[in-house]
Amino acid sequence: MAFSNDKAIYLQIADRMADEILAGHYKADDRIPSVREYAVALEVNANTAVKAYDQLARDGIIYNKRGLGYFVAQGAHDAIFAKRRQIFIDEILPQVFRQMKLLGLGMQDFERQFAAMADQNTIISG
Repeated sequence: MAFSNDKAIYLQIADRMADEILAGHYKADDRIPSVREYAVALEVNANTAVKAYDQLARDGIIYNKRGLGYFVAQGAHDAIFAKRRQIFIDEILPQVFRQMKLLGLGMQDFERQFAAMADQNTIISG
């Protein structure tokens, strides 16, 4: 996983796990990889992965069953979805619209690009 410098690595790891839950890789009450497994997969220190899992647990996204590992909490998908949607509306869209205005782009340009990306299946895959 490539990490950016604008956000703590453990938060980026927590975001990645949230992305995986949103994408349906893990559903409510599914076991997620152990801290060690996830740390190895992402090539990070286990302590960093622990911090990410602790953050997800504090946010109510995952829970720990002592001796069994971490599991996805009930309602985690909906909670992540609602939070991300609100962040998108409040923080990202205003930036996009500001840039569109500065660059003289209209909604038809936006819709055309969105349709092209959807046809190429690049919206979901990255």
